[in-house]
Parts: sequence; structure tokens; C-alpha cells
Amino acid sequence: MEPLSARGVPRLSWIDTLYSNFNYNTDGYEGDGAEDGKSQDGSETLPYIDESPTMSPQLCTPQGPDGEMVSPTPPEGLLAGGDIEKGLEMKKLVLSGFLASEEIYINQLEALLLPMRPLKATATTSQPVLTIQQVETIFYKIQDIFEIHKEFYDALLPNIQQWDEKVTVGHLFQKLASQLGVYKAFVDNYKVALETAEKCSQANGQFQKISENLKVKGPKDSKDCTTTVSMEALLYKPIDRVTRSTLVLHDLLKHTPKDHPDFPLLQDALRISQNFLSSINEEIDPRRTAVTTPKGEARQLVKDGFLVEVSESSRKLRHVFLFTDLLLCAKMKKTSVGRQQQYECKWYIPLADLTFQTLDDSDSCPSIQILPEHEIEEMKIKISVLKSDIQKEKKAPKGQSRVERLRKKMNEQESWLLLHSPTIPFRIHNKHGKSYQFLLSSDYERSEWRESIQKLQKKDLQTCVLSSVELQVLTSSCFKLRTVHNIPVTSNKDDEETPGLYGFLHVIVHSAKGFKESANPYCTLEVDSYGYFVSKAKTRAFRDTTEPQWNEEFEIELEGSQYLRILCYEKCYDKSMLNKDDNEIVDKIMGKGQVQLDPQTVQSKNWHMDVIEMNGIKVEFSMKFTSRDLSLKRTPSKKQSGVFGVKINVVTKRERSKVPYIVRQCIEEVEKRGIDEVGIYRISGVATDIQALKTAFDTNTKDILVMLSDMDINAIAGTLKLYFRELPEPLLTDRLYPAFMEGIALSDPAAKENCMMHLLRSLPDPNLMTFLILLEHLKRVAEKEPINKMSLHNLATVFGPTLLRPSESEITKAQHITSASDIWSHDVMAQVQVLLYYLQHPPISFAELKRNTLYFSTDV
Repeated sequence: MEPLSARGVPRLSWIDTLYSNFNYNTDGYEGDGAEDGKSQDGSETLPYIDESPTMSPQLCTPQGPDGEMVSPTPPEGLLAGGDIEKGLEMKKLVLSGFLASEEIYINQLEALLLPMRPLKATATTSQPVLTIQQVETIFYKIQDIFEIHKEFYDALLPNIQQWDEKVTVGHLFQKLASQLGVYKAFVDNYKVALETAEKCSQANGQFQKISENLKVKGPKDSKDCTTTVSMEALLYKPIDRVTRSTLVLHDLLKHTPKDHPDFPLLQDALRISQNFLSSINEEIDPRRTAVTTPKGEARQLVKDGFLVEVSESSRKLRHVFLFTDLLLCAKMKKTSVGRQQQYECKWYIPLADLTFQTLDDSDSCPSIQILPEHEIEEMKIKISVLKSDIQKEKKAPKGQSRVERLRKKMNEQESWLLLHSPTIPFRIHNKHGKSYQFLLSSDYERSEWRESIQKLQKKDLQTCVLSSVELQVLTSSCFKLRTVHNIPVTSNKDDEETPGLYGFLHVIVHSAKGFKESANPYCTLEVDSYGYFVSKAKTRAFRDTTEPQWNEEFEIELEGSQYLRILCYEKCYDKSMLNKDDNEIVDKIMGKGQVQLDPQTVQSKNWHMDVIEMNGIKVEFSMKFTSRDLSLKRTPSKKQSGVFGVKINVVTKRERSKVPYIVRQCIEEVEKRGIDEVGIYRISGVATDIQALKTAFDTNTKDILVMLSDMDINAIAGTLKLYFRELPEPLLTDRLYPAFMEGIALSDPAAKENCMMHLLRSLPDPNLMTFLILLEHLKRVAEKEPINKMSLHNLATVFGPTLLRPSESEITKAQHITSASDIWSHDVMAQVQVLLYYLQHPPISFAELKRNTLYFSTDV
């Protein structure tokens, strides 16, 4: 490729004298509005966006007093009398200046791409500077943007070199505007790219040196051949470019006659660009955006988000803003329709006065009311049913009006879930005043907020007291400065947005490296679900090691999930520290990180290996995903040996037993040493342990009792659940499934009793005996609810779908159901209710049930 610096850009003889008027600088095109937000004396007005590379982006369209976009002021007299010839000269000037800045921009992109190729090449060697994922994150879409602008430049250059009144360029700008989707992807990734580059610089001196010394070739006319620029500054250039391209389009239209072929094309390109800018401004992250108070203090927004505050013993949703010198807690004011929303400040604490409370010194903290888990699960099921209904109504001819009602209902239910799910306390205290308590759903968030505040507190902060006017000005600015616009519920997302993954994610946590000294490490896994993150699995803790090797596999259920987080903890063995509230995590976070669950990557049949880097610690893991449609299938087994996937009557006949041996042994072991285990049957066991037990039962290993006594109790509980899940038809049978669904829906208690008992009598003997033994076991587990936190509701939620979900053949018979995921969302609540009915019923005896003739005996 020909060197960009050698390209000739035609300059009119008087072009240089006009540069100062037009603000075509060597960094790109700037209109008069580029300094918008500064007063004549140079002081900042409130609020303004700092567009320097160290700031996060905010794409701006300069505006005049009437709200119209401002364009550069043409030199006086050049267009006097509307002279068309002079107008075309002006158009050529605009294009020539833009082409010059386009050359510089391409050089900047080229400088950014230069280290990408060697970094990618070394990623697969034994001594990588960065991983492939880090390279792809930092340089995301840069190659595509470079190619778009290279093509645009090469097409525009000959048009300006052979300029006359017939030259058309509108089609080139229209094509450029049509490719703005690439910029959307770049902007969405921008924050992650910067954070990744910053972390990599801190962890790797070689990369730090590379990223701080990138060489940009100068334009042909410049005296200096190259300039040294940082990677952070260059990554900001694409953000800046879209605004400047939009300004150029505005100017080209001003100097293009309306009957010129370019006019409609340029108009279309401007429309696309402006729509793109306004859509991006709704989502973009203007972090650390500066605000000035009447005293002239520079105050910047560092972080904001929605948190649940415990206020007057009730939960309130707040929008919390962390500025460089204070933390402000606000709520959205109720406003009349059509009026702009506003925030009301509930309280603020200067960071100089803020401390974090522990339970030991928080006597005044309000008590936390925690809802039973089954209520949370039931709400999730209701939301899933609503989502399914919305999809169906969209396809119906007149379903649009009902869709809005369903959306509104779903928003209410998701907001309720968001308010009532968090249980992890985050306590802060004003040393000159009150204490406050938030609840979060994840230790990851709590750690992020704490770290952000502590980082700011390292600076020499002065305490501040805001006057009522200053506080009002600051609170008013929050609406414009906020980076999180809507509460994180799916009903606020566009239909085009990815719905996330539904099904099961299999994760193997292999090992960790990078510990500077011996530690007691373990990892927890979190995934997002219904707008918040939930802890799903935990590895075992090692004692005194620098290289833990877990190699533990977990099966995690995903409910619209898009991210997997891994947190690495240092286990606390100090017993004096363990007398804490149930929801307080006392172990210290050593590092944390997250990866996006890309459907194309994780849905392949092969395991996908990855590494998360956190504070110098590298955790290696693998994952693969099974969609809910596949994971819900009961595939009839052709094998007659073993127990998993084999019909229950075949197993009991072979064993000459009334209840399969696997069921009896697992129940006995759980009752012996797992009945007091918190979350028994809910907490995932290690998948490799479950697979080992499955193989042992299938092959009838002689030392199976020894294996059971040595195995982690959650693995044994998981093996029992897996056995029922892999039955070729549900324990309560395909034949009776529709009748169970109808029976549980009956409102008359006597009719329901008759029907539900008759259905049990209709089960084959092995199924009935097994069900009754499991039922009494689960009741005994629930008796220990104060210790194990597993109520009848919780157990019904865990086992209901496993015992009742129909086999694949039955699902396909139901004409109104299109996929396994539909039957999940519609019937899972009823499946839970069926099991709960029997769990809440007085003891049911096999003999009494078979002898009793009071129940009607109509054939089902």
C-alpha cells in the first residue's frame, strides 16, 4: 500500500489563509461549535463535556441558541449574492480541508493497527504479551473502520483533483453514513477496550511501553514526519470522528445548490448521521464528565447506577452518583406527562467524611427483610410466561394493543424483582452524621463501588458543604450526566437487543496463577439474570498454595444471561470473624473479572477455553452451553443396562426392588449428613463428581458405598436430581401429565383432592413407590428449613419440573406449543404447584391409597 503521507491533497492558493476561519485543524474538522460550553472568558459553564482523550466519549452536535446545529461561519464576502461559482469553490474548500483531516485520521488508525498484528501473532506463542481475547477487545473494529475510511479517501481524492461543477461526491458520503453501524459496535466496546488496555499496561511492562509510544505519520506538508501518541488518545479518535463528519455534511449542504445531484444524497447522509449521533448519546458513557459549581470547583462524575436502599425499614430504588469529591443519593421525581424527568437529592456525603461500616459497629443499621426464595422464583416464572405471551401476541394480527399492556405488567414485575432480590449489605457512614445501607445482589458490585470510592479517597480530599442552590444545581446536572439511564429490566430493552441465553452453561474452573504469596483461594461464579447478577457456584477452597488446581465442573442455569463473572476470594479461617450476618461475605476478594457469553462461541459443541485476568491473577476456565430446548428433552434410551436413561420399571425389575437402588442410597446419604447443609438440592455439585457417581451406579461398582461416604454431599444431591431428569419419561408419566395440569387448576378443594389422589393411584407401582419415598424425604429436609434454608416451596421449585416435565414426544404432540422453551415458561409454575400440593398434604400411604375406594375411578 502506498504510504499515506505521500498522498497529495490539492490545496487552493488561498486555502491556508482560510484555515484559521474554518477551524480545519491538523487533528480533524472542527466547527465553531467545537468549543461550545465555554464562556468568553474561558471559564466552563454548567454542565460541559470534556472531549479530551482521557475522558470517556460524548458525541456532540454543536447547537445554536435556537437548538439548530451550528456550522462553521464562511469567510465574509465569499458567498455574497449567492454566487453559485463561489459556492462551488467553497464546497471544494470544505472537501479539501476534510480530505486533509481524513488523511491524518487514516494515519492515526494505521498507527493503532501497527502493533495489533505482532501482538496477535505472539498471543499463540509460549510468551504472549496479550491473550487473543485482549487483543480483539482493545482493537475491536479498528481494522473495519480503517478499511471504510481508506476506501472513502481513495474514492474522494480523484474527485477533488479533477474538480468542476459536475463532480458529485454525495454518493460517497451516503455510503460512509450507511456504514455507521461499525462505529456503533466500536462505541459499545470503547469503555471495555480502554479498561482492558489500562489493566494490560499495569500487568505487562512490554505492552505499557508499546501503548505509550505509537508513531503516527504526519501529512505530506508537515515538517515532522512522525509524532508519538498514546494508545488511549488514538482509541478516542473514532469517537471524535463521527461528530466532525456530521459537521462537514452540514457545511457541504449549505454550499450545494438544491438542484445539484449531490443535494438529496448529502441530505440523506446528514439525516443518517444525526440519527446515529442522537441514538448513541442516549447510551454512551460520559464518565468522569466535569461539572463546575458556582465556587468554580471541578467536580467529575466517576460512576452511577441504581441501588436498593433500606430506608425506614423498607426497600427504595435509588440512583446513586459518585463524584470525585462526594457520593449523592437521588430518586427520580414524579413529573407530569411530557415534562423532562428530574432527580431529587435524598442525601449526600463528602468522600472526605465517608467510611465503610462493618457489622461490628453498625448497631443502628436497619434490619433486612428477606423474602422467601420461592416468592422470588415464582415471580421469575410469571415474567417468563409474560415474555412468551408477548412474543405470541406480536405474531397475532391484532395483538399490538395487548403487547403494550403485557409489557407494562412485565415492567412492574421485573421492577418488583429488582427491588426484592438483593440481600448483600453495603453500609456507608458519614463520620459527622448518619449511616446508610444499600442492598446488592452481587459481591462484585459491592466491591466495585467500594474500590471506586477508596481510589478517590487516596487523593487529598477536603470536606465540603453544599448550599441549597449548589445542591440543586448539582442534582439537576445528574439527569444529563448519568451513564445508566434505565433500571436494568428486559422490558426496557429494544426487541432487536440480544435476549441473552436460556439453558445450561457448563463451566470447568481449571486453575489460577499469579499469586504473589501462599493463599487460601476459592472462586465463585455469577451470571446475570433478570437484570441483576446471581451467585451460582463455588469451588472448594485450597489451603496455603500459590497455584490452585481445581478442575471442577459446574452446570449453571441461565435465564436470559449475557455475562459470566468469576470472583477469586481469600478464605477466612479466623473463627472470630465468622459470627456475621447470613448475607455478609467476610472473605476478602482477591480479584474479579467477567466475560461476555457470545452465543456463537459458547453454543458450539466443543468446550471453549478462556482466561480471566484479575489483579495479576489469571484464572483459567472452559465453558460450553446447552440451550433450554435441548436440555429439556427427555430422549428415550435404547440401552437396557445401567440405571440412567432407563425406564424405572426396567430398573426395579432387574434389581427385584420396589424403588431403584440409586434413589434409596442417595436419599439415605443426604439424610445422614446433608440435611443441615444450607441450600441442599439447590446448590450445584461439582459436575465431575456427579459424572463419577453416575458411572459408578451405571456399572454397579462394588465400592459405591465407599464413594458415597467420601463424596461431597451436593454432588450426591445432584446425582439424584440428574437421575430423575434423565428418565426417558417423567416419574409422574407422560400419559397422566395433562390430567395433573387440569387437576391442579381445579378450584374446589374436594374435587382437587379426589382428582389428585386418583392420579397417584393411576401411576405404575414402581413410579408411585418411588414418588412417595421421595415425598417423605423432601418433607424431612423441609423440617430443617431454619438451618438448611430449604422450604417446601424451594424444594417444589427444584424438583417439580424434574418429576413432571413431559418427554420430547409429548411436547411435539401439543400443537399449540412450538418449542421446549414454550412448555417450560407456560407449565413450570403448574409443575411446581403439583409437587407442592403433595408436599403439603398429610402423609400418603401406598397401601391406604390402593385400598381406598372413595376416590372416583374414572379411567384417565
